Formats: sequence, structure tokens, C-alpha cells
Amino acid sequence: MIADFERLVAAVQANCHVSDARFARDMGLCTYLLEMRELYRWEQGAAPTAVLPQAAVGAWLSGREAMWGAIEEAELQGLPLDGTTVDPFDVDTMNRALVPHGLVYGAGVGRFGKPQFFLAALDREEQRDGVRILVARHEHARDLGAAAAACRGDTIYLRLESLRRLLWEKAETWAVKRPEGPLQVALDAYGFPDGAEAALERMTAVEAETLTLHELGEVRAGRLLGPQWESMLTSLTDRRAELLARAARDHLADCLVTLPTLLSRNAWPSLHFWFANLDGMRQEIAPAMTAAYAAWRNGDGGRAIGDAVRAGRAHWQRVCEDILALHRDRGVEAQKAIAALSASAATRL
Repeated sequence: MIADFERLVAAVQANCHVSDARFARDMGLCTYLLEMRELYRWEQGAAPTAVLPQAAVGAWLSGREAMWGAIEEAELQGLPLDGTTVDPFDVDTMNRALVPHGLVYGAGVGRFGKPQFFLAALDREEQRDGVRILVARHEHARDLGAAAAACRGDTIYLRLESLRRLLWEKAETWAVKRPEGPLQVALDAYGFPDGAEAALERMTAVEAETLTLHELGEVRAGRLLGPQWESMLTSLTDRRAELLARAARDHLADCLVTLPTLLSRNAWPSLHFWFANLDGMRQEIAPAMTAAYAAWRNGDGGRAIGDAVRAGRAHWQRVCEDILALHRDRGVEAQKAIAALSASAATRL
């Protein structure tokens, strides 16, 4: 264990609190309450499947919102490390020191400009296609809405604990009304009707690979689009423009790596789960994928999905390049035009 470990955990968690104080209440109410419930579970060390005491959760939520109100204007703090103070976004310096001690640190900027941080035990380190993959397990510090995976440069961060909680949240939400569709098929394939705990472990292990494939696709997409993509993305303040840009690049990443790999492996539970997560802007701009899934369910053997993936590689790269061109030519004035690309992106594929 590194020196001043407790101080480091406290500093990372303090930055998580500041980020949550500034951005958490920008979420939709339903999303906010679900994320707060999962944050409570994590802080209390409760299993994802545990039934939570409503009164205790309510009191905790009120206290957390009061604490956020007191720190909303606070600055992010540097992180103590070997007698020095490190910028909270300097993940390379942090991980050079932490990884040999079995720890991993992550930091970045997520959707709508929200800073995200975590500190966790390192489960393992891998190398694939020239990309470093740091796999985290038990998390010592985290913020609200923890991303289960992220790519920073040529390093992928995969968070097993956050993935497990995310998967359970989806299964629990589905169980309220049990609608038919790809999520039901995926949950059945992993054995949820026979035992939730064991099924959750199986699903976490398998879907960690799907997340890794997506992030490898993100790396490949980043190499195609160049560094200007990230600078463009961070400049967007129009939410629909940002959602469109992120969705288009997600589709490019999945058409480059995720979906072709799952198809070649005949990994049908993961394919069903991928389509279960095709929602929001990603679904709006890719009706061909919805139609391809329907054809698969009707017995075409996945041919329509394969066709959509092959067409999608060039299509989504063009959409992303159109976004970059608009931003390059018009700067911040391009955002309405970028947002309006959602209609043409859907019809051109």
C-alpha cells in the first residue's frame, strides 16, 4: 500500500463530491434517483441485489444534497502522492506510481462537461492491439453516474464493480414490468430466472469483454478522426449536438470492432444486450440497426446486422467527419447545424 493512502482516497472522493455538487442535479429526475440509489449502495457496502431501507436512503439523500449545497463553488484539489501534489487530471503520473501497488486511478470529462474520478484496486493489466487496459475491481472512491468503461488516449479503464451495479440496475428496472424484447432475451440467456446472483456474475464477466471491445473501437475511431475530435467535443455546449456527436462516434466504434467481433464469435447473448442498450440518440439516428435486429429475430441468421455493420463503418465515419467540418468552418456557431445532422444521419444509411 502506498504512503498516505487514506489521504489520497479522501482527496479523490472530495473531488467526486465537488463534481457531483456541480452537475448531479442536471440529470433527469428518474436517472438522478436511480444513480443516487446506486451511490448509496456503494457507500454502504450493500450488494447490488440488497433491498434498501427507504427511510435511511431518504435521510442520506437529504444530507448529501445539503452537503453539495455547501461545496458547489469549491475548487477541485490536487492529489497527495509521494510528498508531492498531482493535478487531479494527470492520470499518467498517478498510475505510474499506483499501478505497481495494485491500484488504478481514473479521471476525465464525461457527458455535458461533468468531471469524473475514481480510485480502485487493480484487478489486472492487459495489452491488446497496442492498447493498455487497466481493469479495476473494488472502488475506494467514485462519483455519481460512474462510467463502467472509458478510454483516455491509448489506455482503457474498465471498472468491474461499476459494471456489476449497472447490470443489476438494468435487470431490476426490467423486472418491474418485464417487457418483451432484447433485454429479456439477454437476461434469460444469462440465467436470471434461475438465480440472480450467479447470473449477475456471469453477465458481468461476459459484458466486460463487450465493453472492452467498444473501447478498442473508440481507440480505432480516435485514430481515424484525429485529436481534433476531443477538442471539438469539449467545446460543445448544445446538449443535442453533444449527444449526436457521441452517438455517431459510438456507432463508428461498434461498427469497427464491437459488432463484427460479436458476430464472428456468435456471441448472441451480448448481441441481444447490445440492442437492449440501443436507445436515445443512438437509436434515433440508426433505424437500420433496429430493422436489422428485427430481421435477426425473424430468422435471417444475422445477415442484416452484418450488412448494417459493413455499411456503417463508412457511414458513421462520414457523419463524424461532417461534424468536424462544421465545427472547423463555423466554430461555436456550428452547434445547431451539428444537432440538425441527426435527421440526415438516420436517412443516409
